Amino acid sequence: MGRLFVLTLLLTLLAACGRKGGLVPPDSLVPAAVTNLRAEQKGEQFYVTWSAPSSDAGGKRLKDLAGFRLFRREVLPPEEDCETCPTAYQLVQDVDLEYPKGVQVYNNLYIFTDASLKNGTTYQYKLIAYNKEGAESAPSRARSKKVASPAAPRLTATSTPTGVTLEWQPAPGAGTDRAGFNVYRRRGSDIATLALLTPQPVKGNRYEDLHVDFGVTYTYMVREVVSAAGQLVEGAISNEATGGQALPE
Repeated sequence: MGRLFVLTLLLTLLAACGRKGGLVPPDSLVPAAVTNLRAEQKGEQFYVTWSAPSSDAGGKRLKDLAGFRLFRREVLPPEEDCETCPTAYQLVQDVDLEYPKGVQVYNNLYIFTDASLKNGTTYQYKLIAYNKEGAESAPSRARSKKVASPAAPRLTATSTPTGVTLEWQPAPGAGTDRAGFNVYRRRGSDIATLALLTPQPVKGNRYEDLHVDFGVTYTYMVREVVSAAGQLVEGAISNEATGGQALPE
């Protein structure tokens, strides 16, 4: 009789709430899904970026995040595409937070660089966070189409009493889909200070940086931006040019 009671209780637990199969971890044991997964083309590479979740799926502080699994698939024409097929996604990077490899991390921003891409192909990425017990978050997805990108411009920098004047020469061959240029700056060689100076692509071939500190040498780079496949795509990065605020004559 005792064995029958135990068996009945076990079957009742497994069938709780009408679910069949394995038990589903409660939200308090599962990391929240990543909310800012992005895939952006720069030059001939995709930069896949995301931030680690700070809470579990139930909204409480996440304390035991262990890593991420990043998958990629090629998106096929609608009549052929099958995201749920077992072989659709391939694992491209398993990120162990104790020994992170294959990614760069800056202030909780994870950056995966994907260079094995084909022009004209749309790629979809799927990211899953997991904790030390192996419980997985809901997947996050992002997709982007790989297109031919512009070649690198040629950049020069001139120091002036008011800041730094940048001028560049675009690479030949750009079409009518040119959207402008993005300007980047860092302080000397400190890669952690690298920042985009232009929220919108600059029209023309000139930019003045007036937000500088006297005595600091800045390093600048430029990327051409084109509109392709319904998205803005950055081309190859220019040479580096340095400058700083000059003394008045």
